[in-house]
Amino acid sequence: MKLNEIINKIFLIEIFKGLLLTLKMLFSKPVTIQYPFERRKIHDGFRGRHALVRDPFTDKDKCIGCMRCTTVCPSRCIYIKREKTENKMVVTDYIIDASRCIFCAYCVEACPVCALVLTEDFEYSSYTRNNLIFNKEQLLKNWDEFASKWTRDVYFNKFWQPPGIDPSRWPKTKREQKPIPIKRVIEIKKEVADESAN
Repeated sequence: MKLNEIINKIFLIEIFKGLLLTLKMLFSKPVTIQYPFERRKIHDGFRGRHALVRDPFTDKDKCIGCMRCTTVCPSRCIYIKREKTENKMVVTDYIIDASRCIFCAYCVEACPVCALVLTEDFEYSSYTRNNLIFNKEQLLKNWDEFASKWTRDVYFNKFWQPPGIDPSRWPKTKREQKPIPIKRVIEIKKEVADESAN
C-alpha cells in the first residue's frame, strides 16, 4: 500500500465516525434553552442583583451602619457613608459597585440585621459601568422590583443564617430573624395611579 492510500483510508474512517456522531446527535433531545422565551428554574440562594431590604413596617432600609459587610467583602465593592446622631448611627448612603462584586454573599452572611440580599434577578446588564454602581435609593428600588415579582407572601434568604456556624454564635437578631412579609410597593403605586386617573 502506498502512503496516499493509507491516508485516504484513515480520513474516510474519521469522516464516517464524525457523520455517525452527527446522526446520533440529530435525533437526540436538544440541551439548549431558547432564552429569553424559555427560562431555567432559579434555585433558592441564587446570587443576583444586590438590594437593601425595605422594612415592611417602617418603609425604610434595615441597615444599621455596622460596617461588617464592607469589612468582610473580598473585592472591596461596598462603600457606606454614615453619620452619628444622638442615639444611633444613621446610614446616609450605601453604595455597591456591582462591576467589582464577585457575588460571594459574604456581605449577606455577615449582616447582623439581614438588611442586604442578593436577589434572584440577573438581567441587569448595562452599556456603561456607572449604571452598575448602586446607591441607597437604587438598592431599595431593586428590593421593590424583586418583591413585586416574588410569588410568595414572605421572603427568607438562606444566606441570612450561614451554614457551618453554630446558631448559638449568631447575633441575636440573626437567630430571631423571621421571614420578611412581602409588601409589593410597585403594585400599590400602579393602583394609586389608576385610581387618580379615574
